[in-house]
Amino acid sequence: MIALSLCTLALAAQGPGGAVHFGCGVKLGEVTDRSAVVWTRPTATPDRNRDGLAWPDGAQEVPEGRRLAEMVDAVPGAPGEVRVQWWPAGSIGLRASTGWEPVDPARDYTHQFQITDQLRPQTSYELLIEGRAVGAESPDCSLLATLRTAPSPEVSSPARFTVVTGQAWARRDDDLGGHRIFAHMQTLDPDFFVHTGDVIYHDKPGPFAKSPALARYKWNRMYAMPLQRSFHARVPSFFMTDDHDVLKNDCWPGQSYGGLSWEEGLSIFREQTPSAPLPYRRLRWGRDLEVWFVEGREFRSPNTMKDGPKKTIWGEEQKAWFFETFAASDATFRVLVSSTPIVGPDRSSKKDNHSNEAFRHEGDELRAFLASQEDAYVVCGDRHWQYVSELAGVREYSCGPTTDRHAGGFSEKNRAEAHRYLKVCGGFLAVSLEYAKGEPALVFRHHATDGSVNHEDVRARGSTH
Repeated sequence: MIALSLCTLALAAQGPGGAVHFGCGVKLGEVTDRSAVVWTRPTATPDRNRDGLAWPDGAQEVPEGRRLAEMVDAVPGAPGEVRVQWWPAGSIGLRASTGWEPVDPARDYTHQFQITDQLRPQTSYELLIEGRAVGAESPDCSLLATLRTAPSPEVSSPARFTVVTGQAWARRDDDLGGHRIFAHMQTLDPDFFVHTGDVIYHDKPGPFAKSPALARYKWNRMYAMPLQRSFHARVPSFFMTDDHDVLKNDCWPGQSYGGLSWEEGLSIFREQTPSAPLPYRRLRWGRDLEVWFVEGREFRSPNTMKDGPKKTIWGEEQKAWFFETFAASDATFRVLVSSTPIVGPDRSSKKDNHSNEAFRHEGDELRAFLASQEDAYVVCGDRHWQYVSELAGVREYSCGPTTDRHAGGFSEKNRAEAHRYLKVCGGFLAVSLEYAKGEPALVFRHHATDGSVNHEDVRARGSTH
């Protein structure tokens, strides 16, 4: 992909009626062989409010007499219009365009462009995203982005994607830039990226996000960070929900967090990320790779419910979809990405995932099915340590949290028989489809926060049986 300077992401020119900016950058997502989603949000300022008022300890609301825009790191949205133009990289000629569309103040001034059946397979594209104020005749701000579409299902082609979890503001390892792993992932030039959830933390201080306004504030400041902005303008993403970015730790439907309802938490998540029609979906990347992204919060039973056939995390409709499509796929390698562990082992105190006793019945059902499938693997987030584990023929890779400051909750002294690799650290997981003498292999590499490789696992065709 074309290397673009960070200053491009903040390009802004003055226009009539109060110019708008792209202070939160752009998020590309949901790429397939012929489609993609482009997320935009015009802002009133080109950057977060670095000199704003600090949040009082334990704050759950904006201090009396103050506006949210006055608070430190606020990135207020702005009314206006946006459009996207795109063209094959390096080509000269006409550009495809969406035309100008108004942003939605009720959805935090965001707009998502669904570019459907307008792209060609296995093609690199350049995109120009533009914004203008209401009444302006020309753009006030613009930024460039790039993406690659997937190859057609009959084409054998290398692939690489990266996976993260646990992205806390207070635990970022670059105060001004964000989370350093985004720069290291960007150097790998991945075809796509998966965030398994805990993108932000409503239930952590500074402030506690107990209202829709504060939830949006946390999303906005995270994606005003330069490292995140640069990465998401170059790598299309698949975002998955987990507990902290819907409501609070270990949550389930029907709950609330202060003045933030379950429905509002889910709606804001989809408002702030490039979103597909359904929260569970799959991606075919050529002949040899297919990836499933499942939804682990929206359909779940209460964690406190007695375990049995009716207790579920996925829900019956999603589970039936997964069993049917996974078994029918003719891809050489199939990867299930889950926000939470299916294999584990996890801490005995946890009760919200398939590796826990609290969801043992459905966990056993999933593990038995996956064990019957050749060349099938699980990638998971949520846990704050990296591991590779294998139980009853199912192999699982935990990506670990985004920073070393976020690592913990497990001890390397507790290495279990199921573990093939265990390290309590931050970083990311890279999954690569590679070819040697025409034969495909799936390579899982756990990276440290400095980008170096902690562990590598090469899986040839037929390795699971």
